[in-house]
Amino acid sequence: MNFLRGVMGGQSAGPQHTEAETIQKLCDRVASSTLLDDRRNAVRALKSLSKKYRLEVGIQAMEHLIHVLQTDRSDSEIIGYALDTLYNIISNDEEEEVEENSTRQSEDLGSQFTEIFIKQQENVTLLLSLLEEFDFHVRWPGVKLLTSLLKQLGPQVQQIILVSPMGVSRLMDLLADSREVIRNDGVLLLQALTRSNGAIQKIVAFENAFERLLDIITEEGNSDGGIVVEDCLILLQNLLKNNNSNQNFFKEGSYIQRMKPWFEVGDENSGWSAQKVTNLHLMLQLVRVLVSPNNPPGATSSCQKAMFQCGLLQQLCTILMATGVPADILTETINTVSEVIRGCQVNQDYFASVNAPSNPPRPAIVVLLMSMVNERQPFVLRCAVLYCFQCFLYKNQKGQGEIVSTLLPSTIDATGNTVSAGQLLCGGLFSTDSLSNWCAAVALAHALQENATQKEQLLRVQLATSIGNPPVSLLQQCTNILSQGDKINRRRFQLTGQIAENLGEEEQLVQGLCALLLGISIYFNDNSLETYMKEKLKQLIEKRIGKENFIEKLGFISKHELYSRASQKPQPNFPSPEYMIFDHEFTKLVKELEGVITKAIYKSSEEDKKEEEVKKTLEQHDSIVTHYKNMIREQDLQLEELKQQISTLKCQNEQLQTAVTQQVSQIQQHKDQYNLLKVQLGKDSQHQGPYTDGAQMNGVQPEEISRLREEIEELKSNRELLQSQLAEKDSLIENLKSSQLSPGTNEQSSATAGDSEQIAELKQELATLKSQLNSQSVEITKLQTEKQELLQKTEAFAKSAPVPGESETVIATKTTDVEGRLSALLQETKELKNEIKALSEERTAIKEQLDSSNSTIAILQNEKNKLEVDITDSKKEQDDLLVLLADQDQKIFSLKNKLKELGHPVEEEDELESGDQDDEDDEDEDDGKEQGHI
Repeated sequence: MNFLRGVMGGQSAGPQHTEAETIQKLCDRVASSTLLDDRRNAVRALKSLSKKYRLEVGIQAMEHLIHVLQTDRSDSEIIGYALDTLYNIISNDEEEEVEENSTRQSEDLGSQFTEIFIKQQENVTLLLSLLEEFDFHVRWPGVKLLTSLLKQLGPQVQQIILVSPMGVSRLMDLLADSREVIRNDGVLLLQALTRSNGAIQKIVAFENAFERLLDIITEEGNSDGGIVVEDCLILLQNLLKNNNSNQNFFKEGSYIQRMKPWFEVGDENSGWSAQKVTNLHLMLQLVRVLVSPNNPPGATSSCQKAMFQCGLLQQLCTILMATGVPADILTETINTVSEVIRGCQVNQDYFASVNAPSNPPRPAIVVLLMSMVNERQPFVLRCAVLYCFQCFLYKNQKGQGEIVSTLLPSTIDATGNTVSAGQLLCGGLFSTDSLSNWCAAVALAHALQENATQKEQLLRVQLATSIGNPPVSLLQQCTNILSQGDKINRRRFQLTGQIAENLGEEEQLVQGLCALLLGISIYFNDNSLETYMKEKLKQLIEKRIGKENFIEKLGFISKHELYSRASQKPQPNFPSPEYMIFDHEFTKLVKELEGVITKAIYKSSEEDKKEEEVKKTLEQHDSIVTHYKNMIREQDLQLEELKQQISTLKCQNEQLQTAVTQQVSQIQQHKDQYNLLKVQLGKDSQHQGPYTDGAQMNGVQPEEISRLREEIEELKSNRELLQSQLAEKDSLIENLKSSQLSPGTNEQSSATAGDSEQIAELKQELATLKSQLNSQSVEITKLQTEKQELLQKTEAFAKSAPVPGESETVIATKTTDVEGRLSALLQETKELKNEIKALSEERTAIKEQLDSSNSTIAILQNEKNKLEVDITDSKKEQDDLLVLLADQDQKIFSLKNKLKELGHPVEEEDELESGDQDDEDDEDEDDGKEQGHI
């Protein structure tokens, strides 16, 4: 407020004093009048004065205007006047040109009034609530006022809106307003709201901002649209730039696919307006925001793949190879394609396959490299092509190999009809244009980046420097150029001499690069050349330069301003060729080597020896580790196999355990049955005890024992009979099997085979006879037709009158000839009929023979089926006999055990195998009775 009073006090008196009084009276009317019309008229008058007398109205009326917004919300007209007045006070928009001092003063006023307004956060909340009003006279000035507040003190207003309930959501509704002026100003409001505030950016994105903005861009005509498209693109950039969450949401929402129509620019004659160029610039920059090298690698990779899958990359390459595209659009398109393909193998492979629409077609890479080494092309375009080539080779060993292969002798086209990428790079490397030298050298360096194989391949490259001289290697030629030195002073270029000199600041960078190159020669020296051993080079540095001086010169590189600029981002973005010194990848190499070179310079010879010994030890250790790793890998495989075997054995063990459990259960059942029989036997013995009147042996009657003996003998004989029957069945089955398997010994099989051959011959003969019969039938039909024609002619001749002058003898002769021919034909017809009859009989006989053969085959088949049934029955019967025999053996075994239990001696022998048992002494009949009870 003191500042405002000072500004006001510095103004001249007179008319200003009168207007100040008028403003004061109007403010009093707004504050004290009870009639709404009076207050409305007073606010309207303040509005008309607010532009010219911004300071006075702001000082005296701001508090009253805020009070109107709070109390008179029912009247949209007065609210609109109050909002317009506040906007005029706070806004710095000037329609007329003013002096610089006045502009600064105006900006200060806007900031001061904004600070006063937002000091009470309720004022901003009140303004947000007014934006919910649909009335145009309230909503539109409210949007403009809030936008002006954000422009003046953006971070403070953003924080107030962020903590206001539903504050951002209320502003998002502006994009859905059907009135374009409010919608368009709403886009400007959101631009100011989302600037440099990640939290608000996320809220706006999740309030469906992407969908609404893309719809507006489509409705406005994409790149052919007006300034509204530009504003929407700026807002999209605010939401996506440096905001990984929103970028992921944009990709997951399939919004990348909706960007493809933006780049359908039509034919070359459609025209490029200034607005269209601006729109396309922003669209290309938006694509680059999604695939920027500064983004997380995973996010960039997913966006790159999505752009390829939806055809966006293909559309960009179409613009790249099109004609009539403005130079600035072409440059930005090259930069965009560069980052879309950078580090993405699929996109890099596609870019390698793109051809320019020329005759004959040339690869896009070759066409771009031609522009890079062309001195007449714009500087920014050549830098963009270099960036594109670097991105194509970034982490692309396949592409690096293809580029280097074009330099090798086996792939160079001897006819000279086509120009390869390698030839263009070599031409640029030895061009008189220094910019071409630099670009070609950097491009070749990127072809070797992190690729030892291509480094070895590049050493094979041979160059023909002049006619008649032998070719030299690429490395030798680069060394020759480097050693030529300063052409102006005509002195040779020596590393050590260049470093040792005390030159000005302009030459310090060259000294640092020389120190770097010499340091590399020391650090990576394998002491293979006696003249240039590591220790000798270090002694040379110490004598001619000094270690401290050498390290100081080496540090000149990283301290240079251009080094810092190049290390920030991969794109070679230079204002002019004079600044084109460092490449981004080279700065990383310098940073990596500076420390190790410093250590290598200060190391003593003993430390070097120890280091070499350590290296050898480490190499041996690595070989041992590798050996043990292989052993461990083999043991892992063996262990895996053993684990599988253990798993298999466990399964088998579980199965066996289950089987054992089942067998134990069955044994227990048999034991229970045996105990039951034993109990029953004891009961029967007790039952019969009182009624026995003969002698007993251990409580068992002799008759029962004798009966048991007889039953055992009977069971033995039955078993022998069953065994004999079983043997007969086995022999029968074997005979049947051998008869089926041996066709030579089976009469039925041979008969069947013979019949089959005979049937086949009969069928063939029958087919021959049928063909003969058909041909003869055709011939008979032909003769019958001819006979009929002759008969008709004869009748016609007989009916016709004799011709005058012709004798009766001639007529009689003709008649006789005709009759002779008729009789011959009749005889031939009769013979043919007889032959047909004979053939029919023969055919009938063959058919009967065929039927007989078919019946024979059917009979043989039935017999075969019967034999198979008999075999099956025999097998079944054999199984039944085996079961019965096993039962008999079990019964004999149980009876023997019972005899043993009864105390009767029984011979021990293998009854199941021999089937024989010695005769026992005669027992009493009580044994038989007891067996009967069992």
